Amino acid sequence: MTIHRRTVITLALIVLAVFLLIQCTGNKEKEDTTIKDARGEVFTGSAVCAGCHKEIYEDHIRSGHFNSTQFASATNIKGSFDAGQNEFIYTRHAKIMMEKRDSSLYQVAYEDGKETKSRRFDIVVGSGNKGQTYLYWMEKRLFQLPISYFGPADQWSNSPGFPNRIVFNRPITSRCLECHSTFAKTISEPGKIPEEFDRSQLLLTVGCEKCHGPGGRHVEYQQQHPGDTTAKYIVDPARFSRQQSLDLCALCHGGRLNKTQPSFSYETGDKLTDYFSFDTVGRNAADIDVHGNQLGLLAASKCFTMSQMTCNSCHNTHKNEKGQLALFSQRCMNCHTKEKNNFCKMSASIGPAITQNCIDCHLPKQQSHAIAVYLQGADAATAVSMRTHYIKVYPEESRKQMISLGKFLTDPHPGNH
Repeated sequence: MTIHRRTVITLALIVLAVFLLIQCTGNKEKEDTTIKDARGEVFTGSAVCAGCHKEIYEDHIRSGHFNSTQFASATNIKGSFDAGQNEFIYTRHAKIMMEKRDSSLYQVAYEDGKETKSRRFDIVVGSGNKGQTYLYWMEKRLFQLPISYFGPADQWSNSPGFPNRIVFNRPITSRCLECHSTFAKTISEPGKIPEEFDRSQLLLTVGCEKCHGPGGRHVEYQQQHPGDTTAKYIVDPARFSRQQSLDLCALCHGGRLNKTQPSFSYETGDKLTDYFSFDTVGRNAADIDVHGNQLGLLAASKCFTMSQMTCNSCHNTHKNEKGQLALFSQRCMNCHTKEKNNFCKMSASIGPAITQNCIDCHLPKQQSHAIAVYLQGADAATAVSMRTHYIKVYPEESRKQMISLGKFLTDPHPGNH
């Protein structure tokens, strides 16, 4: 065999080996980016749903649920990185700066003017209306950054529940992600804290598949059978029983749940008590915080106990309807009518405005005792205000509304009769 021939063969073998390596690597990457649940069902991501459900998708991407988590970028982080607005000062010795470095954004800790630690904004939690907090990766573990954004004040704040000093080591658990994402795969041993996650098996946002289940088989079938209008291999929550519907919402809006199965084991339509035990502390409405246990508050309301209402009686989960008081009031009046003799007893005094705002009187905003942040220079924490879901008469709120409408009050206890 000539030297030239051996050289050609050697080069050919090298080229073949490189080609096979690229193919194997490509196939591995393709396999790794397919996100599957514990049963092996494939998630498609909400964008795929837009192919057939464009209007619903366009509505949903504007909702708080969809914007519950996102990969961090300069466009979705609400806080300012401008000089003079990009720092949080703890003491004259310690502060954190929000800085742009290369193509990424960081929280950088300084003590006595010297940089001591920097961590990248990797994940944004929250749409920013009430606020945002931020997560960073440390290998396969997730941690919460010490500085958050507080929407009502439009400024940086200490992260909720953090001490008034620099802390970078609060771990994020799978239970956190269960309510702030569609899916995350835990790869660490049960009980290990901090938990470890497969970064390629993380589907952010509370998207379509959080409530409808993984859509892989559904999409494949519908693409092969475009004429079949009967949905296959997908969950339709509109067909749920009352308890199934409540369980789905209670997964994240039912208060403190104690896991009896691994996170993300619950599947839409399942019985929630097969996966969690409920915390029985604070079962009275007066003891339930406005944050995190909306179902507990609703369940204590006469509207709930005297009807078959569910969360969906008032909420369209596909849309962002925040602040539309007249719209929600119309939903109240689907049940509360003069004909049923259960209409507002103050309607004669209020007049036509009664149709525009039932909400501020019967579901007023209240301060959370669970979520509070330290703003720049503040000695005390500022609580987040949220609407209670305990529907009842609040005399003082009724008084405020009457005054705002310019109505003369002759009843010292409005709304009590």
